[in-house]
Amino acid sequence: QVQLVESGGGLVQAGGSLRLSCANSGRSFSRYAMGWFRQAPGKEREFVAAIRWSGGSTSYADPVKGRFTISRDNAANMVYLQMNSLKPEDTAVYYCAADGPYLGLVRTSPHDYNYWGPGTQVTVSS
Repeated sequence: QVQLVESGGGLVQAGGSLRLSCANSGRSFSRYAMGWFRQAPGKEREFVAAIRWSGGSTSYADPVKGRFTISRDNAANMVYLQMNSLKPEDTAVYYCAADGPYLGLVRTSPHDYNYWGPGTQVTVSS
């Protein structure tokens, strides 16, 4: 079973950067697509970014394109989200999620992801 834990969240000023990490302490997730989602207070959980099992393709939500980068290291059982040029509207709890085993094109609906971490808070001040 995949067991995910996020880290790297915190408080940052607008324009700053953070790097979120997602560690898997369970079985290897090399055959899983991985995604990052976020949820702001009073809002539904939304897709941020996803990466295919091989790392060969990625997908991003429009609000974060060009600012966020998702990557993975299957040997280390890690997934990352580099967040640059942060904006106050990026404030949310960020969740790492695993979809699989699944070898197709990445999916963006949270309903397709069957393993979730507890989340890490990201707060961007203006």
